[in-house]
Amino acid sequence: SLIGVRFVDGTGEIIKNGGRVMKNVTGYDLVKLMAGSWGTLGILTEVSFKVLPGVETTSTLVVHGLDDIAAVQAMSQALGSPFDVSGAAHVPGAEAKTYIRLEGFAGAVSYRTDALKDSLGAFGDVTVVEGAGPWAALRDANAMDGSGDLWRISVKPSDAPALVARIAPSAVQYDWGGGLIWLRTEGPVRKHMANVQGHATLLKRAQSKEPAFHPEDAGIAVLSRGIRAKFDPNGRLNPGLMG
Repeated sequence: SLIGVRFVDGTGEIIKNGGRVMKNVTGYDLVKLMAGSWGTLGILTEVSFKVLPGVETTSTLVVHGLDDIAAVQAMSQALGSPFDVSGAAHVPGAEAKTYIRLEGFAGAVSYRTDALKDSLGAFGDVTVVEGAGPWAALRDANAMDGSGDLWRISVKPSDAPALVARIAPSAVQYDWGGGLIWLRTEGPVRKHMANVQGHATLLKRAQSKEPAFHPEDAGIAVLSRGIRAKFDPNGRLNPGLMG
């Protein structure tokens, strides 16, 4: 959604890249480079976003009582359906709930909700919640309050349940159909990802000694150091934060 930025690099130079409308975006795509750089390449002073109209109606299907493996299967089926699913999340526990979101015009949402409810019926009891539902709380990981380190892990959805089982966190929720895992744990995380493609970011540290950002492959690390040297040759901007 980010289409334009203005920032100050490590030498004090003011740089503008991108534009305020889509057709004006030209030149090197520094916008994507700055997004997610956590202040290691420059200090953002202005950002421009692409925006879309708000939705008229939101409907959430809730599948009750699924274990993590079945929940990922249900979310994958919903996301692969023709019903234009805009969100898929799962919160395990004694009263496990799997959430599937549909958005759009009221008539279309009503039809898609009924059709998808029938499709997901094989997984168990399905109920429907109208309106905003739980999505703000899921987005903000509100259920992750508590002790231990807070991690944000990105993996293939099919790898997520087994990885979570190995880590054995005190709290967990799945988003992006299982491709994004939020979890709280007092134990190690990355050693359990030795044979899993993905990355883990330590967002709130309680006791872990692991670096906040996932270690880069050797080739990527060389490129990253070269980019940081160009944007911040004197090492002023969050040195050591991302390598």
